[in-house]
Amino acid sequence: MPIYEYRCKKCNNQIEVLQKLSDKAPTRCKKCGGRLEKMISQTAFQFKGEGWYVTDYARKGSVAEKVEKDLASPEPAAKTDDKSATKKPAKKDKS
Repeated sequence: MPIYEYRCKKCNNQIEVLQKLSDKAPTRCKKCGGRLEKMISQTAFQFKGEGWYVTDYARKGSVAEKVEKDLASPEPAAKTDDKSATKKPAKKDKS
């Protein structure tokens, strides 16, 4: 069941009401008897199941733990285009 927020126009009292879609909306404030108006607020929802971000709702031993470890480990040093840094050691002659 969704939670709806209402605000009294007279005293600015805000209330949250857990109600079904089929329930009648409250019309009067319990504190002052003023008229209530429905507020529009940000919704909260969760993505569950496969195919969502791998670190959300992770289970022990899952792919998410491996990804988290990879993200937490330091990144390897960046490769440079400098030729002196990429020189290979000379091969020794076995004679």
